[in-house]
Amino acid sequence: MTLTAVRPAQSAGYYLDRVARTLEAAPLPLSGEIHAGVDLGTSTVVLTVTDGDGLPAFVATEPCEALRDGVVVDFGGAVEAVTRLVETAAAGTGHRIGAAAVGYPPGIGPSESRACRFVLERAGLDCTALVDEVSAANAVLCIGDGVLVDVGAGSTGVGIFRGGELVGVADVAGGGHHLNLILAGALGTSVEEAERRKRTDGADHLPILRPGLERIAVSIDRLSTGHGSLPVHLAGGGLMLPGAAEVVSQYLAREVVEYPHALYITPLGLAWSSQ
Repeated sequence: MTLTAVRPAQSAGYYLDRVARTLEAAPLPLSGEIHAGVDLGTSTVVLTVTDGDGLPAFVATEPCEALRDGVVVDFGGAVEAVTRLVETAAAGTGHRIGAAAVGYPPGIGPSESRACRFVLERAGLDCTALVDEVSAANAVLCIGDGVLVDVGAGSTGVGIFRGGELVGVADVAGGGHHLNLILAGALGTSVEEAERRKRTDGADHLPILRPGLERIAVSIDRLSTGHGSLPVHLAGGGLMLPGAAEVVSQYLAREVVEYPHALYITPLGLAWSSQ
C-alpha cells in the first residue's frame, strides 16, 4: 500500500526536530483533535501523539520484549506496555487517548499483523489503521524514487519506491539487537550494557560492529535486487550510531541517506496515518 498522510508542507527534519524537542520538554495539555500511533518494537514500544495540525505533541517509550523478529510472542506484555504509555500520555496531555494506528513489519503474514491490532484493542484503544512500517516511515520521508530501510532491534524492513509508489516490500530478521549481541560478546559484558555503550560510544566500537553492519547491508542488497541505482534511506533506531550509514554505503557502493532521530520516523508516520 502507499500511505498518504495529511500534514503541513515541511521537511522531514522539521518534524523530527519537533519530536526531539517534545522529548526534552514537559508535555503541554492539548485541546481539540489529536492523533496517535503505536510502534511495537522488539525492545521498545513507542507512542506518538500529534495535534490536529500533525505537529508532534507527545512522545513516550516503554521497554518491552514482547515481540521477536516482528511477531508478538508475549501478548500480555505488549498490552501492558501500551496501557502504561496511554496512561502516561493522558496524564501528560490532559487528553484521553482512545484510538491509534499501529504498525507491523512488512514481511509478516496476515495473522501476525492482526495480532498488533489486537494488542491495541486489548489495551482499550480503537485501531484506526493497521499499516506496514515501511509505508508509515515514508509518510514522513516522502521518498519518490528510493529504497527505504527501517532497521529495528529485531528485523530490517525494506521498501522500494518508484514515483512515490511502493512497488516492493520485504522484511528479514536482523537489526540493532544483533549488533548488541556482537558487541556484548566482544566486550564480555551484558547485552544491556552493550546497548548503552553502542548508544554513547558507538564510534569507538565501530570496528567491532562493522561485520554486523555489513550483514544488514547484505540484507538490504538482497531485498532491493534490481534497484541498485536507487539511494538508500535509513529509518528506525537500529543503526543510530556514528559511522553506520558510511559502512552501509561503502559496502553497497551506493548513496545512503541518514536522518536525525530516526527512531521516531515510523511512530510519527503512524500517528499521521490515524488521521
